[in-house]
Amino acid sequence: MSTTVRVRFAPSPTGFLHIGNLRVALFDYLTAKTLNGKLILRIEDTDQKREVAGAVDSLIDILNWAGIKFDEGPRQGGNYGPYVQSQRKQIYQEQAAALLKKGGAYRCFCGEDKLKTMREEQQAKKLPPRYDRTCRDLTDKQALKKVLAGEKFVIRQKMPLSGEIIVHDELRGDIKFQAGDLEDHVLIKSDGLPTYQFANIVDDHLMAISHVLRGDEWLSSFPKNVLLYQAFNWQPPKFIHLPLIINKDGGKLSKRQGDVAVEDFKNKGYLSEALINFIVLLGWHPSASDKMPREKTDEILSQDEMIKYFDYQDIGTSPAIFDVEKLDYFNGYYIRQMSLEKLSKLCLPFLGANLQLTSNPKKQAEDYIKQVVALEQERLKRLAEIGELTKFMFADDLEYGRAMLIWKKLDFVQVKANLQTIFELLEKIPQASWQGKTLETAIMNYLKTEGLKTGDYLWPMRVALTGLKASPGPFEVAGVLGKEESLQRINQAIKKLG
Repeated sequence: MSTTVRVRFAPSPTGFLHIGNLRVALFDYLTAKTLNGKLILRIEDTDQKREVAGAVDSLIDILNWAGIKFDEGPRQGGNYGPYVQSQRKQIYQEQAAALLKKGGAYRCFCGEDKLKTMREEQQAKKLPPRYDRTCRDLTDKQALKKVLAGEKFVIRQKMPLSGEIIVHDELRGDIKFQAGDLEDHVLIKSDGLPTYQFANIVDDHLMAISHVLRGDEWLSSFPKNVLLYQAFNWQPPKFIHLPLIINKDGGKLSKRQGDVAVEDFKNKGYLSEALINFIVLLGWHPSASDKMPREKTDEILSQDEMIKYFDYQDIGTSPAIFDVEKLDYFNGYYIRQMSLEKLSKLCLPFLGANLQLTSNPKKQAEDYIKQVVALEQERLKRLAEIGELTKFMFADDLEYGRAMLIWKKLDFVQVKANLQTIFELLEKIPQASWQGKTLETAIMNYLKTEGLKTGDYLWPMRVALTGLKASPGPFEVAGVLGKEESLQRINQAIKKLG
């Protein structure tokens, strides 16, 4: 194994990037960065039946969006390529032939029908279904005869029949497995392509990978992997098995219960900074680091801070809970920290339907959009919410029932009179002074001077301007709408009251 730290992320191009795989990629990235190593992207596409067209480009694009950059890979190149498994078939063939020669593997000629019958018989006897090693003791001569006869075969790993296998995980220490529980699993399929288990180990060795991070669902495969390294007489890398990510109910993340693809979160308006900040805390926490200063008490972490504090040895082994409410908190925080100009640009794709509601050029202008976004910046948790939250700012006509204008025990006559008062006060304010703060000062001073209850006047004003029970304050809304439309909306509310 190389003394240089080399960490790889090796996804399969079978669709969108799972949130759990993003965590693996992030921890890979941080491990490489904190140890002054290199991060390698390798595409594991040996299961070509499940491959999705365009998935590789989508995968790389979403990782770029998340801020995870690679030193080597299909786009960057490097000295250890090809970085796509389907282009490495000759390499696997050569290594499989070498393993056969060493006696660490054998050809198996048992077809699918025979294997199916074998499994059914074992299940009937309540035995674990596994290959019964029928072909394991074939001589080289017998196997060659079958090959020359055109019989299809797979290549299986020759596992030890007894004893104890001890493997070492960097987080859990030594783990023991019984050899008798292991199956002679397939390394090369009948079509000549390698299985994941074989290609993975061959590539990690030939690419000089020093650290392998993966989910703890791969712990059951761990002894097979280590035995394969031993069969080749190769030094295995350090293995770090990451804890499972579960939902708040304690179950596994699934599409049925919510979004699991990173693209889904992006499309809902989650910022990459927020998602990465949230993901890094799924199994690791900065408080575990001796490098974190005592004054750092919150969980808000920039990428530079993650690199500064992260240590893979501080990763826990207990399941990590995926709490969407916590993700929303992070996203809201990063939205509030963002410049209005940048936020407005990011919100624009989510405002498309609203822009179609109006024929007013003013409401389609960049400056108006920025003012509208500013109204909701403090409340916004996801960018996708901006459309529904600001719909009233783009509508040329508001639709709401007149009962909504009523505040507490007031009747329609009183509300109408109060709105008329607000209308007359606003009408006197010059266009040049029409700003939220100016409007607030004028209205509030009047109500205070006359000894009037603010709710009796501000509630119907808010509803008249927005058509909503919950919205930004009426002065801020009026300031953005402008004098003409604000007065027009209040006048429509007065007419609605009859």
